[in-house]
Amino acid sequence: MKSKGAAVQNNPHTTLITAEAPVAANTHGGRAKCLQRLVRLDFPVPRTVALSFDAVQRIAGGQVPDIAAILEQFDEAALLCVRPSSEDPDWGGPGAILNIGMNDARYVDLSDEMGNEAAAALSLRFVQSYAIHVARLDADVFDDIEADGLEGLRQSLRAYEDETDEPFPQDRGEQLVAVLRSMARAWDGTSARLLRQAKGAPADAGLGLVIQEMVPGVGQGECGSGVLQLIDPTTGLQQITGRYLSQSQGRDALGEGVAALYLEKDPRGKSLEEVAPKAFAELKAHAAIMREKLREEMQVEFVIENGHVHILDGVRVQRSARAAMRIAVRLAEDGIIPQQEAVMRVDPHSLNELLHRQVHPDARRDVLTTGIAASPGAATGNLVFTAAEAQASAARGEPCILVRRETSPEDVRGMHAAVAVLTEKGGMTSHAAVIGRGLGLPCIVGASEMRFQTKEKMLTAQDGRVFKTGDKLTIDGTSGQVLAGQPAMLEAALDDCFQTLMSWADAERDIEIRANADTPADAQTARNFSAQGIGLCRTEHMFFDPGRLIVMREMIFAQTSSGRAAVLERLLPMQRADFVQLFRIMEGQPVCIRLFDPPLHEFLPTTRSGQRELAEALDLPVSDVERRVAEMTEYNPMLGLRGVRLGITVPEIYDMQARAIFEATLEASEEGALVVPEVMIPLVSAKREVELVKSRIDTVAASVAAERGQEFEYRLGVMVETPRACLRADEIAPQTAFLSFGTNDLTQMTYGLSRDDAGRFMSAYVRQGVFAEDPFHVLDPDGVGELLKLGSERGRRVQPDVTLSVCGEHGGNPESIAICRDLGFDYVSCSPFRVPVARLAAAQLAISSRLGG
Repeated sequence: MKSKGAAVQNNPHTTLITAEAPVAANTHGGRAKCLQRLVRLDFPVPRTVALSFDAVQRIAGGQVPDIAAILEQFDEAALLCVRPSSEDPDWGGPGAILNIGMNDARYVDLSDEMGNEAAAALSLRFVQSYAIHVARLDADVFDDIEADGLEGLRQSLRAYEDETDEPFPQDRGEQLVAVLRSMARAWDGTSARLLRQAKGAPADAGLGLVIQEMVPGVGQGECGSGVLQLIDPTTGLQQITGRYLSQSQGRDALGEGVAALYLEKDPRGKSLEEVAPKAFAELKAHAAIMREKLREEMQVEFVIENGHVHILDGVRVQRSARAAMRIAVRLAEDGIIPQQEAVMRVDPHSLNELLHRQVHPDARRDVLTTGIAASPGAATGNLVFTAAEAQASAARGEPCILVRRETSPEDVRGMHAAVAVLTEKGGMTSHAAVIGRGLGLPCIVGASEMRFQTKEKMLTAQDGRVFKTGDKLTIDGTSGQVLAGQPAMLEAALDDCFQTLMSWADAERDIEIRANADTPADAQTARNFSAQGIGLCRTEHMFFDPGRLIVMREMIFAQTSSGRAAVLERLLPMQRADFVQLFRIMEGQPVCIRLFDPPLHEFLPTTRSGQRELAEALDLPVSDVERRVAEMTEYNPMLGLRGVRLGITVPEIYDMQARAIFEATLEASEEGALVVPEVMIPLVSAKREVELVKSRIDTVAASVAAERGQEFEYRLGVMVETPRACLRADEIAPQTAFLSFGTNDLTQMTYGLSRDDAGRFMSAYVRQGVFAEDPFHVLDPDGVGELLKLGSERGRRVQPDVTLSVCGEHGGNPESIAICRDLGFDYVSCSPFRVPVARLAAAQLAISSRLGG
């Protein structure tokens, strides 16, 4: 005669969970494996049977396991529950079904134990849950039932029979088969598959199921059920939280606690610790043991029956990004996991939630539209529609959101004054996105579903709501959502745990991380985030200050080389002061300064009123201004007179900048660490371009050294952002000390895509599988990555010690950093607020490489 459980224990696909049972996460799922670990810890776990992935797959195909053998594992009167058990608990699964086995006879028994009303309520919940989730009836079948208790149960059973033309099943085995089949088929549904794939599950991920005996949790002593965890899931701080449903003597009291589990509706107003101190102490002890032995913060699901604790499950605590970081660090500090593992447990992308204010996860969201989440963080402010209005608002101390169709360099000062930016056009590397990330400013671009009426200073949402100057909106640059009103916020969380995690990451990584910084404020942010220098300083942003802009415009209208040089003499001390500040803030760390890059027309007014004002300022006829603006207009300025082309045709600009850099080098070195500036020539595509510019810069350097009677060092390099520069790197590299790949423009030119306009159709391209990812967000490994490979190999073949780097926005993207690291690049450079993301991602790549991952 077989002993109880033999049939199940001998079946590898239908397994009674014991300490020695052959259960694994990759065959039976994470929940089943966790329950086995709890059994091994000698926790009071109710009897449980696990069904393997294969068994569930066969159930979905119509092959039902030996139900009689499964039911033999449980007492005849026991109610059962079935829960999903996917390989990774975060992949989810169909909802649990409780109280299987509830029928007329069991209702009579429970009425004797807990009273008619409580038994009827329990039966009613099961009947409706079974009807909706197993029999697949519409929930509105029960909408007209207003009665509770026994009468509500009777009406629900009658409604079930009317809809299905059969009575509610009474047999526990029949109920169990239907539940298993329903859950198995739900896992194979299209919606479920897409949902779990969005969470990182493979398309063919399997589902296991666990069948567990339910503990009644009723009696004369303290009885009830709930969950408990030792940390706050939002902050990660140590704090006992959870919920508890008391059913003692038929009571129904649900509440949530802070320092303990309170029964808010309990007339005694006492906590669980007070009403059941022994059980509460046991629960805390079990949670602490789980934390140590399972190496994770766990949520304990429990039932208390007459004061005795039963552990139903242990689930990894769902957590925010800040909680995940704090949990990983605390586990390592307590010696439960190694520091390397703590570094690996934190998703680099999630650090954005720590570095910026965020909408509180529990806040109500009144979503107006969703655009491209171009720069993370959240902020609330009053709408303004011009840079001047933003500056005026900031002067009054009123937070504002700058709304533009698309931003231009003229809007930078307004962006500095705003708390967030919203644009109708643009993509991940548009002007607003790049500047927003550099400033740490929440930014949404490509919000084209809203109607932008900037002349009328109005925004119209899809639902018809109109917002004008002064109206309050919230920009969630992390999710891309534009919200009405002012939801609750969570502040940034750069505490000791963050600094500790970053120090562990820095000890592991093997590639340097620099920052793109255009202003002293950017440079200070870069230092605060422990960047190892500035990899890109875009000098053109220094010219849009009103006092400098008019001088730039005078230079543009100068007719001769000497006239341009004379005007630029007035900008020289301003540029020199900029660079002195940057050098002093970086304290001897490398600073790579890109020479002037944009076309000159960007500095000229485009409106008639702006042109009239310029004519008045320069004492010129308006017609002369209009003619000059027309002369400088280009059909495709991105591919026109800009970068090195401007430096060769209007060399006075680069001469002035080189002198400012070298004079600042000597001035900053006198008072601090030795400065060795890096001077970068943009948009190079030919060897001769480098030779021409290098010759003039060397001449300026020699002149400054002679005038000051002091020698200094500097490094000259190029920004590799054209496909030809990658292909001819073997000709260019001998002229340079470094090759810095500007992947924003390189992606643009390789694909033939405008980075400012691609946002209009990029989501459709990604959705339809044309591109796996937005190539302006994640570096394209096949096309652009191949050019990086060719450029780096050819450059180093002729110049083995040439420094290689990436200074586009891809420098802050973990997937893109992996490509750069594999190619042997020396550093990546990214926006200051993305430096921590890059530091952590680089550390994880180094750890994975050493572990053979």
